[in-house]
Amino acid sequence: MNSQTWRDAGKQTLPVMFGYLPLGAAFGIVAIEVGIPWYAAAAMSIIIYAGAGQFLATTLLAAGAGLTEVAVATMMLNSRHVFYGLSLLKRFQGAGWRKPYMIFALTDETYSLLTSQQAYTHALGFRVSLLNHLWWFSGTLIGIAVGSAQLFNSQGIEFALTALFIVLTLEQARRLKQALPFAIALATGLGAVLLLPDRHLLLGAIGSASLLLLAHYRHDQRREKRHAH
Repeated sequence: MNSQTWRDAGKQTLPVMFGYLPLGAAFGIVAIEVGIPWYAAAAMSIIIYAGAGQFLATTLLAAGAGLTEVAVATMMLNSRHVFYGLSLLKRFQGAGWRKPYMIFALTDETYSLLTSQQAYTHALGFRVSLLNHLWWFSGTLIGIAVGSAQLFNSQGIEFALTALFIVLTLEQARRLKQALPFAIALATGLGAVLLLPDRHLLLGAIGSASLLLLAHYRHDQRREKRHAH
């Protein structure tokens, strides 16, 4: 294996590690507190691997929800990954045996890193995806140990998810140096908060933002064609 590629991947995933370790620990602690067995919590971080989805599933299971309700709620929450996957179809072409895992491991943070890479390769993308998964699983194991030992008051620890999204947004803004995508995200997010019920808020905001960005892209394409002629 190329050690330089592993070093590059480790360097890129370092900010995610600082978010995933405490956030994964938060999930582990919460899972233990609501009565989920440690092995089930660990398996969720391997098989499901969806931060917000895991927190949601844990909360619903603790409230006595059925598996069907949990599945539907999780699908709605993670429906944004459909848009992530569509935007990476060309980038993942030729990935070979790595492709199924890279699709499975496409979290918000991994998507942010993969789309920000200046010199993307499938080898680097695979290692970034794998390391991010490792950070999340390691954090979960830490949380399971801490939660089982009941070492401290965990109230408010779930805010790590919000903090991580803020850091990644600032990093994307610094690299892209384009105001339009973030202005659209802000506008559609506020619009969804004001106009939509909570259960449709995330999907409505992402769908609206995607449609606006697609319209902007098509407008740019038509303008380039006019200039070409």
